[in-house]
Amino acid sequence: MDNAKKVYLIGICGTAMASLAGMLSEKGYVVCGSDSDVYPPMSDFLDRLGITVFKGYNAENLTKAKPDLVVVGNALSRGNVEVEYVLDSGIRYASMAETVKELFIRGKNSIVVAGTHGKTTTTAMLAWILETAGRRPSFLVGGIAENFGRSFQVADGPDFVIEGDEYDTAFFDKGPKFLHYLPRIVLLKNVEFDHADIYADLEAIKTSFRRLINIVPRSGLIVAGVDSPVVQELIPAAFSRVATAGIGLGEWQANNIEPDADGMAFDVVRNDALLGRFNIPMMGVFNVQNALGAIVVARELNIENATIQRALSTFKSVKRRLELRGEVNGIRVYDDFAHHPTAVSETLRAVRARFPNQRVWAVFEPRSQTCRRRVFEQAFIESFDPADVTVLAGVYGAGRMDPEQMLSPGRVVAGIRSRGRIAHTPGSTEEIVAFVAAEAQPGDQIVIMSNGGFDNIHNKLLGRLRSR
Repeated sequence: MDNAKKVYLIGICGTAMASLAGMLSEKGYVVCGSDSDVYPPMSDFLDRLGITVFKGYNAENLTKAKPDLVVVGNALSRGNVEVEYVLDSGIRYASMAETVKELFIRGKNSIVVAGTHGKTTTTAMLAWILETAGRRPSFLVGGIAENFGRSFQVADGPDFVIEGDEYDTAFFDKGPKFLHYLPRIVLLKNVEFDHADIYADLEAIKTSFRRLINIVPRSGLIVAGVDSPVVQELIPAAFSRVATAGIGLGEWQANNIEPDADGMAFDVVRNDALLGRFNIPMMGVFNVQNALGAIVVARELNIENATIQRALSTFKSVKRRLELRGEVNGIRVYDDFAHHPTAVSETLRAVRARFPNQRVWAVFEPRSQTCRRRVFEQAFIESFDPADVTVLAGVYGAGRMDPEQMLSPGRVVAGIRSRGRIAHTPGSTEEIVAFVAAEAQPGDQIVIMSNGGFDNIHNKLLGRLRSR
């Protein structure tokens, strides 16, 4: 793979693929690619890097580019004209994960952050701690790490920090991406049933994580988030050293957790010895869990307490993780990526804890492969408990789903109401904006949750609130 000079990416505008394109470009490769949907922000990002992007898939794109290596995105499958051309012509091809492994991770101290929730924030947090410590880490994360203003860094330090996704790798590799990342340190945060489109049940998810645990070398380390019962169940299979970490549980513990003016403050204790008090400028106990895991990894790398404290106190989070998008007349509008019932619940609990006397709104779009499925319906009904008012959008792409398998916003709303809460499902984005803008009052905290663009609802709502 090292002798490839020209690399072509099919599906280049995906978040991970665009980041890989940027990494390859920085390392001196000639990069181009194609996608069916070429639009901001990724199209702007690639344009700034001078990377040619072909709009639409066509075999002629590859004949023009003459690549040494083709990277096939995991959204692509047989029948795609470019995939068929690559297979027919015998051009060398690989997955995104395999390319990252061979061209960027091999030879580095690979730190893989894995689990159902909190991967993106924790990966960005750990990268920032290492950067603050002067270790010049390389990293790849599934979002914009605000301290860096980007989703990746290619640097000359010893470490590579990567978000370890359990989703499958490519049409020709149905194993999870994280098995490619040569982990020496794994931060295993939590494990729940997710990705119902490719995993049959929780047992199938566990099998993937067992395989990850099984490839960590004896000299490596697994930091196990023992707040998660499934992590507790899986971790005895490890051949490596294990450090357990949790809220009042495990070898490393976060205790005396308190909201403060900027976020959360907490003590870290190891085997009953106080390590120190730490502050993060972020809401929620789940972010304390994220920080605790990052602290344990940093201590494994012999980073001083004071450096870790300085890094955490200046951490700016990741875009779309309870990101305050605007405030109008005391009404705050947040954007959050939550799309799993646990993530929805934890996000709303964090806002409720921070604003105990204010009204909390949850505005939710069922968009991911997981949350559009009926299997999670009851869990979603319960996940909105911390909100005073819940507003559900229609299921994204409902026309392409089996109605028998699909989540019903109407049933979810009825379930929420049966728990004594207020809930509505107005339908279109315009109807949601009109309803929320008419009802919102000063002091309200409006949390908009989706793993997609949600029809630019944040800006539409802020505009409507300003014009009231």
